Amino acid sequence: MRARGAGALPDLGPAAVRRECAPDCPGRPGTPGTPAPPGRFLARAAAVTALLTAAGSLCGLLRDQMLAQLFGAGRDTDAFLVAWTVPETAATLLIEDAMALLLIPAFGHALSARAAASDEARTWPADARDPVRTLLAATLPRLLGALACGSALLALGAPVVVRLLAPGLPDPAPAVACTRLTALTVLTFGTAGYLGAALRAHRSFAAPAAIYVAYNAGILGTTLALHSAWGVRAAAAGVAFGGVLMVLVQLPACVRQLPLHVRQLPTGVRQLPGHVRRLSGHVRRLPGRDGRLRRAIRPRASRPPLLGLALLAPVVCFTLSRQSQVLVERFLGSSLPAGALSHLNYAQKVAQLPMVLSLMLCTVTFPVVARAVADGETARAGRRVERDLTLAGLVVLLGGAYVGACAPQIVALLFQRGAFTAADTAATASVLRVYALGLLGHSLVGALIRPFFAAARPTWYPAAAMAGGLLITVVAGAYAVRWWGAHGIVAANAAGITVTALLLLHGLGARVPALDVRRVAAGLGRLVLAAAVAAAVGGPLAATVAAPLPGAAAGALLVPAVFAGTALAVRAFEVRRLLLAVKGKLAHVR
Repeated sequence: MRARGAGALPDLGPAAVRRECAPDCPGRPGTPGTPAPPGRFLARAAAVTALLTAAGSLCGLLRDQMLAQLFGAGRDTDAFLVAWTVPETAATLLIEDAMALLLIPAFGHALSARAAASDEARTWPADARDPVRTLLAATLPRLLGALACGSALLALGAPVVVRLLAPGLPDPAPAVACTRLTALTVLTFGTAGYLGAALRAHRSFAAPAAIYVAYNAGILGTTLALHSAWGVRAAAAGVAFGGVLMVLVQLPACVRQLPLHVRQLPTGVRQLPGHVRRLSGHVRRLPGRDGRLRRAIRPRASRPPLLGLALLAPVVCFTLSRQSQVLVERFLGSSLPAGALSHLNYAQKVAQLPMVLSLMLCTVTFPVVARAVADGETARAGRRVERDLTLAGLVVLLGGAYVGACAPQIVALLFQRGAFTAADTAATASVLRVYALGLLGHSLVGALIRPFFAAARPTWYPAAAMAGGLLITVVAGAYAVRWWGAHGIVAANAAGITVTALLLLHGLGARVPALDVRRVAAGLGRLVLAAAVAAAVGGPLAATVAAPLPGAAAGALLVPAVFAGTALAVRAFEVRRLLLAVKGKLAHVR
């Protein structure tokens, strides 16, 4: 970096913005105390996220095991699962998708504005405010008010909601009682999602990744303490308490990272990029230390346009359409014999584990992609997205192959105890194998949607693609449920989400020139072939072991070995690169 004179203005090009980050942007290269290069920082952040996500998934499995043992797969569990739709939808809308897709790019632009305005030699006038704090002040109070109203309305309208979600329930009263308890998650999940998005944009990943550990711990503790007196309502009360813990676990990090106090920013800044001016406010001239007039940013007091209705509407429509696939399952499954909803739920919980693991890296890199787009570096963002898609596909296909091959052993090992019988195991395992067919589609949709909204510009293409997939799910599911029951519902879900993933991949290739769609599709095709061979070979071999634990362990060895061998045989370079990277790490450790 070249030296600057006392009266010279800082270089505010995109490269300089990345070099000279604000002091409280943790993890940015050039920040005091964090000299690690971006790749090493992303690796550490991904490792922390992986550990905490794995811990949260383990707690979730313990939760599901406890529910299966205490309540089995009958009418009470079906009633709770109808109420469970509320936190499921709230998690997707307010934590995992909509809130993150809206706020991470918005905070990325605010941080870019702060970094572009950074000049330690000057201070702003007393009425100037930090762009990040301006964003917080303009959005958080309004959001909390809206979420509180939503929770209250949902609790009051619980009978109507249950009737709409599961009209086939013989006795809706337990489901209504549980729904009124879980309605609190609209407020708590929304708050937790907002805080998590803000922390991730500031490159703080530990607290947001820990929320599901706290959430499931709350469910476990409350259910164990109250199930004797409250029955299945204890689980719903645990959901409500777990949501409160999700907020509390992030508060210490928020106090450290977010500018909750008035922060004075530097003046003497020359012309800034257009997105910075739009976010931070109008530009006016202020006297610098040498007496000359300098251009500086003065933040607006109004709501930032990055979070206007034009951007909010397509994100919400996409998220609701995606979550509606679960609602379609609940609706169609409510007409099936008692326990069908429970079998669908337990199979879905196991199938989600590979998908969650595959999207961990995308969760970490999304702030990086959003910041690169904010700085105008679309080529770097495109390369990052291509690597993320390939790695996500590799992880989810390997996990899907294992789930498909060893479904009976996995379900028996996890759930077959207490009120959960061997017949429940067989039914859940058969549904789980069908779920595995749609795992790649679900993972790709989760990875592809992020770059669509990284630029903080409104686009309706993802919502339209998701609506097309949902239409396929509804039509195919309504027909297939008559002939194949729960299996037909799940197969329709897999078909719909796969079509959505293909549409999103095609659309993103047209919008991001650096993304080679054909190369990504060819690589994923080779990995799909490797996963199919691994499931076909590993499943029968694992089934030769009678006991669930040794059978699942044998599958855990056989399926990855067959997957890797087949992938190398068909020249899946993604697996070869991964194996070489692991080999290099092990050699470095020795």
